[in-house]
Amino acid sequence: MYMHRRLVRNYRRLWLNIVALLMLAVIGPVGAVEATDELWKAGVAKAVITPETAVWLAGYGSKRPPDGKLHDLWMKALAFEDVNGVRAVLITSDFQGVPKMMSDQVFERLNAELGIERRNVMFTFSHNHCGPRLGDDLVDYYPVEQEQEILVAKYTALMVEKCVDMVGSAIANLKPAVLRQGMGKATFAVNRRNNPESSVPAMIAKGLPLKGPVDHSVPILTVTRPDGQVAAILFGYACHPTTLSFFTWNGDYPGFAQLEIEAKHPGTMAMFVNTCGGDQNPLPRRTVELCKRYGHMLAEGVEEGLGQPMQSVTPTLKTSFEVVDLPYLSVVSRSELSSLLSDSNAIRARWAARMLSKLDRGEQFSATYPYPIHAWRLGREMLVIGMGAETVVDYALRFKREFGPGTWVCGYADDMIAYIPSRRVWEEGGYEGGSSLYEYGRPTFRWSGEIEDKISGTVHRLAEQVGASRKP
Repeated sequence: MYMHRRLVRNYRRLWLNIVALLMLAVIGPVGAVEATDELWKAGVAKAVITPETAVWLAGYGSKRPPDGKLHDLWMKALAFEDVNGVRAVLITSDFQGVPKMMSDQVFERLNAELGIERRNVMFTFSHNHCGPRLGDDLVDYYPVEQEQEILVAKYTALMVEKCVDMVGSAIANLKPAVLRQGMGKATFAVNRRNNPESSVPAMIAKGLPLKGPVDHSVPILTVTRPDGQVAAILFGYACHPTTLSFFTWNGDYPGFAQLEIEAKHPGTMAMFVNTCGGDQNPLPRRTVELCKRYGHMLAEGVEEGLGQPMQSVTPTLKTSFEVVDLPYLSVVSRSELSSLLSDSNAIRARWAARMLSKLDRGEQFSATYPYPIHAWRLGREMLVIGMGAETVVDYALRFKREFGPGTWVCGYADDMIAYIPSRRVWEEGGYEGGSSLYEYGRPTFRWSGEIEDKISGTVHRLAEQVGASRKP
């Protein structure tokens, strides 16, 4: 039986390469398919997610009713299948944050309806602050209005349906393709912990160096059909999409970058992942002109990478996944919550009231949170690490250093939990590393200082399972 399966795989690979040779003549916008390229199967699909109702815009801790749009918001899917028939799906979106209560529904339905295991789906979100509210994400950020809660619940349910249908379309569209990876650069992300926003424009004008760690790399993956048509360009960057804070639907700088890339490459679907931008901001900001400029800079970074020799990705796929329990420093007490009911911080007061109502119903608070981590090995060339929530840049820098070229480290995947500080950021404190977890609805103020060790240990274990080894 084993020999039979092996022969089937070998014949299948031979047939796919014959298809590539027969269709080799046409040259695509980022280069021809070569006779030596091995073929995956890949499928793409997308869906407009711009709300048609007055769902408030997410983030910034206030009531934000929409007043129009600059461009549509999108959710997109890239499905791929290796020579052994192993499938995985990457979902990107213009959402501020996808909560667990929504993504769990998507994962369960994709498994039940399409046979795609949880480990083989990564649901990413750009963290765009000009996108809509979803489910119970940041629920204490907003004044409680019953009509709005009904709109959010209906919109969230609709997005679950759209996501499942979209992934089904991507799977149905699986066709032979070559995957290639490359690298560009964009320099507008600034470490917001080390550079006061008000000081950045003057520092840039004077040519003074900005402080703190950043990741200005722009990883790129192209999906090219045997006839040379580029079906998708996936790219990443580590930076908050918070250039804009007004009430108009748009995808912030990643939205403008995707539009520009698609305009330059007709028939191509551009997709964006926020790598590890939890402590990075586009600075200066707050104008549409700046937002378009940053989108253009990112698109130019992608074009720079496309213009360089790109590495073909061998069509084999291994995936691993684990949920690790991240510990809180301590769980909030009833007395602490009672003292905050009249707090001057409206978010904290709403959180305290909601937490107390949970205790009154007999609920008990867990001392940990289930944190999702992926490791996908694409061929011998790529390792994709997917991590939940708002990871700070230290994680990307660390894992790329440990695993070497071809490593993608994606935050903002599967669940919008809270900021995920490194040990360095935790010890420094401040917004990303201090007592801000109440804003995300967690029953605590702060993570335990050991969470980086918990995360890194899990990443190392998962990477080993898919055959990726750390550099000495």
